Amino acid sequence: MKGSSGMGIQGTSNQQGNQEKKKTPKAKTPKAPIDLYRVVTLEKDTTYIDTSLSIQKEYIYNYLRRDNFGLLPFANEGQTYQTLQYGLRDYSPFPEFGFKGKHFNYLEANQINYYSVATPLTELYFKTVMEQGQSVDAFIAVNTSERLNFSIAYKGVRSLGKYINQLSSTGNFRFTMSYHTESKRYSVNLHMTAQDMSNGENGGISNPEDFEGNNADFRDRARLNVYLTDAKSLLDGSRYFVDHHFRINKTEGENNLYIDHQFNYEHKFFEYSQPTLASVIPDEAGNQTFVRFGDAYISSNINDKTRYNRMYNKIGATYENKTLGQFQFFAEDFRFNHYYKSILVFDNAPTIPSSLSDRINTVGGQYTYQKNSWNGKALYSTSLSDQDMSNLNLTATYTLDDENQFSFQYQNISKLPDHQYNLYQSSYKEYNWVNDFKNEKINNFEVTANTRWLNASLQVSTLNDKLYYSDDSTEEDVVLVSPKQYDNTINFLSLKISKEIRVGKFALDNTILYQKVDQKDPILNVPELVTRNTLYFSDHFFKKAMFLQTGITFNYFTKYFANDYNPLLGDFSVQNKQEIGDFPMFDFFVNAKVRQTRIYLKAEHFNSSITGNNFYTAPNYPYRDFMVRFGLVWNFFQ
Repeated sequence: MKGSSGMGIQGTSNQQGNQEKKKTPKAKTPKAPIDLYRVVTLEKDTTYIDTSLSIQKEYIYNYLRRDNFGLLPFANEGQTYQTLQYGLRDYSPFPEFGFKGKHFNYLEANQINYYSVATPLTELYFKTVMEQGQSVDAFIAVNTSERLNFSIAYKGVRSLGKYINQLSSTGNFRFTMSYHTESKRYSVNLHMTAQDMSNGENGGISNPEDFEGNNADFRDRARLNVYLTDAKSLLDGSRYFVDHHFRINKTEGENNLYIDHQFNYEHKFFEYSQPTLASVIPDEAGNQTFVRFGDAYISSNINDKTRYNRMYNKIGATYENKTLGQFQFFAEDFRFNHYYKSILVFDNAPTIPSSLSDRINTVGGQYTYQKNSWNGKALYSTSLSDQDMSNLNLTATYTLDDENQFSFQYQNISKLPDHQYNLYQSSYKEYNWVNDFKNEKINNFEVTANTRWLNASLQVSTLNDKLYYSDDSTEEDVVLVSPKQYDNTINFLSLKISKEIRVGKFALDNTILYQKVDQKDPILNVPELVTRNTLYFSDHFFKKAMFLQTGITFNYFTKYFANDYNPLLGDFSVQNKQEIGDFPMFDFFVNAKVRQTRIYLKAEHFNSSITGNNFYTAPNYPYRDFMVRFGLVWNFFQ
């Protein structure tokens, strides 16, 4: 008891002593300015972390985290996209894996960002999905010093979807590191990624008249019959990437000499599994039973898996003159192995080998100039090995002032065919081939003007020996797709114009795309007109504690023969039987910013039940119904 009493008295004495002491206020740590939180691309383009709320933030608040104008999403989050704007495609002279329909959310090496931050930076993205799941994207960037920065990020989506066998489950893990010495004599960017895109593949609805009709029972989309009830596709890939530079001279001067090296190792596989082969379509005469992709070598449990490894090395030397620019000479070594676990031997058809593997060596040069208002680059590379390929890329940008900028680009490529066109194996009999296609020849010219009056871009392309897929089947519900090469010329032109009109607190943001194709046969199919128009209101509320934007977005594209999606190939094929388009899409949104948090609420396609059930993303694949979704993006500066 005495001990307890003593402890109590001592505590009281300390409290009284503390009260007598004069409190010393803590000095506030000054916040780092926003320009110390930098985002750097592989090409060294630098921007700052932006926590503002604008109409552009509304456009990039989606699964891809970028403006998806020119892309039409499928019904469930995490699925593929229909390409409305052909000019979105980038060209590389090297052969690629294929399965392009599965790569919209696959982050390539040049899409990875690196960070330079003053204090730890965190961003959290959240958005609801169609049913049973969520979409999240989170990253944190930290540093141990100004010269050494790390970031780690993960984007994940799970969404059951409204239709049978439509579950999406995707993940994108990224880790980056940036470092430079105190004198900046040596610098390095590296990253590692692990990505997977898993989708239930239902092959589309088999009875479109049920979807388009007025029967209230089919408003529950799970009642609609689909072609495939248990098929699934998976794209999985991992990458290790290093880009580093070393200056030969100890101190940076008017003239500098650098040694450059870039390394990229990547492994991917695409897997298509289908336990049940037979598709059943109910009709008035009874159930029709057939196999969607034709005859197979096995009666059940199909599991087709295509594997791919690639290793890329680029080594070069760069001479830099502060007045004249940079002159780089480089050599590239590209090795790949596109392979399966078996060789297919037929009596009356060519043997299908187990792999395509090769080594491609190129040499080239690049000139870069940046001074005052001009910024330009000229690159040329050509192969030394047996494969004939080349790449000429010329770009120039002139900045008149902060509101007016003009850019030009010309590209001439002789591109090696993607591997999937030349080799594919499947348990389905008609989906086995080995080919030796010619290079695709691409001439592309673009002019872009971003001015105080409007933004405009003109693209003119000429395509020769274009590779594509098309359906050879003569049966209505059977799809037999194979690769082909078009032996005529395709001429493509597009004009895209953007303009925002402001009147007080109201604004009308407009983007219009016009496309025209000149070709003898309908191989490259695009809508002639694509438009997006947003009328919105912006203002501050609650003594400027909250900034609010609310409005309506209208999307529309003209009718055209859209490409059909083939889940077995993970890609799209040309078709000329069913047109889609000519339906309005209205979205209503209310977005708000409170401190560093942006809050989003949207009623998507709210006119769907009013304007008729004629909305499709691809033949037999309906577009999204009306739904309300919400979420947020939250930045923490610690």
